[in-house]
Amino acid sequence: MFCYQCQETAKGTGCTIKGVCGKTDNVAKLQDLLIYTLKGIAVFAVQARELKLVRPEVDKFIMESLFSTITNANFESSRFIERIQKGLILRDELKQAIIKAGGTIPATLHDAATWTASTEEFETKAALVGVLATENEDVRSLRELLTYGLKGIAAYAEHAYTLEYKEEGIFAFIEKALAATLDDTLAAGDLVALVLEAGKFGVDVMALLDKANTTSYGNPELTKVNLGVRNNPAILISGHDLKDLEELLIQTKGSGVDVYTHGEMLPAHYYPAFKKYDNFVGNYGNSWHKQTKEFDSFNGPIFLTTNCLVPPKDSYKDRVYTTGVVGFEGVKHIADRADGKPKDFSALIVHAKRCPAPTEIETGEIVGGFAHHQVMALADKVVDAVKTGAIKRFFVMAGCDGRMKSRDYYADFAQALPKDTVILTAGCAKYQYNKLNLGDIGGIPRVLDAGQCNDSYSLAVIALKLKEVFGLEDINDLPISYNIAWYEQKAVIVLLALLYLGVKNIHLGPTLPGFLSPNVVKVLVENFGIAGISTVEEDIKQFMA
Repeated sequence: MFCYQCQETAKGTGCTIKGVCGKTDNVAKLQDLLIYTLKGIAVFAVQARELKLVRPEVDKFIMESLFSTITNANFESSRFIERIQKGLILRDELKQAIIKAGGTIPATLHDAATWTASTEEFETKAALVGVLATENEDVRSLRELLTYGLKGIAAYAEHAYTLEYKEEGIFAFIEKALAATLDDTLAAGDLVALVLEAGKFGVDVMALLDKANTTSYGNPELTKVNLGVRNNPAILISGHDLKDLEELLIQTKGSGVDVYTHGEMLPAHYYPAFKKYDNFVGNYGNSWHKQTKEFDSFNGPIFLTTNCLVPPKDSYKDRVYTTGVVGFEGVKHIADRADGKPKDFSALIVHAKRCPAPTEIETGEIVGGFAHHQVMALADKVVDAVKTGAIKRFFVMAGCDGRMKSRDYYADFAQALPKDTVILTAGCAKYQYNKLNLGDIGGIPRVLDAGQCNDSYSLAVIALKLKEVFGLEDINDLPISYNIAWYEQKAVIVLLALLYLGVKNIHLGPTLPGFLSPNVVKVLVENFGIAGISTVEEDIKQFMA
């Protein structure tokens, strides 16, 4: 295997024996082969669109399959084998549909569009089509950067799709870009252009998801979230899917079973629609990498709606349930919706009733809900604070958390910031500092949590609105600095979206991506001012200069 798509990849260069995330050599190879299969499907999907031949089942399959290969989403080899098999069928059906519609299939096609093999031969084939199959280091780097951006787009598109929001342009770009990674005639400049175009669709898909979430559940609002527990059996829901949460709350209402959020589901408490459920108690625990300890003490069933799943310990594995693209060998799986009916959570509820109440691990409250609508409601207060000098600078510290000790930097950075600065955050990176007592500025909390990683869109909207209010020509003239932590591929598309919006001088850590070649790093540094992190003291001095 060879995989370097996440920040914690071995030695910062690539996992070659087993993924640091926990995925096996076998699963890694099957994921590579699935991506290769998707590229072959994309070759025909692009041609089909030119013929006005759109196949929604193909769009959905590509979207979900890309999502399934994101770090910490699915570790189950049988699910990837099934996807590859289905992908080969869809690819050939699409080819036949093109012919039937009068299209002409090129005489020469890339192997990704023609290969076939028995299931027993999948691993052998996978070894030939992985990341390292592209020999030129810079081309490989740009192709992988683009592919990881597409995985992020697909993840956010899937969340919106679940709420029945979709845009054909997003699917069309994913297919165009996937097919482009097979084109050896494209120069580095062409790939750079595609990477930046991916940033444009990153903005589009996050705007679409924002619309889907707020239309369905209302605009997030300033909310105090309970960190303690009650003496009832309970279910812990993790991941990002708000539709799953809604259906779970409906089905547990009046059952005597409480529901707590974990990790990236914390921001669900900010939506008005969920506040009517008396059994929606609070948030339990911290970010994804601490689940191996916190899932033990929760005592009840744990429901993973999306990534991030850490390979579960035997002590609680029998209490883990997955759904959608998430999977792990030997873990119970909740089936997808069928015929417009909600998912069936009866097994989860019955299981919860057999379990003791959660063991309390902390008490108190945390405040959040500062998505763009709520911040705009405070706009006058914020602008006055900036004009009077009460707020000197904003720091965007969105992104991902992780298990590396070096991530303590972000907690230290937040505590060392001058008291006249405000942190804008989204994603699980906030768990490094959202429970610290950093105070407020004239009633404005010094940590403004916009929500999940996809709600980084809110931070962009806030920045653009402030640019308008202050009459500035360039977004980089705002008193906003970007010190972003990354871990997986959704963070990649957030970064590309910021670059598309013209944001420069972003600091990215705790390490720069292993998939960026020296020459690609040079392009990012020279054109966008991308930089890594150093020490807390040096970085604050540079930001505040």
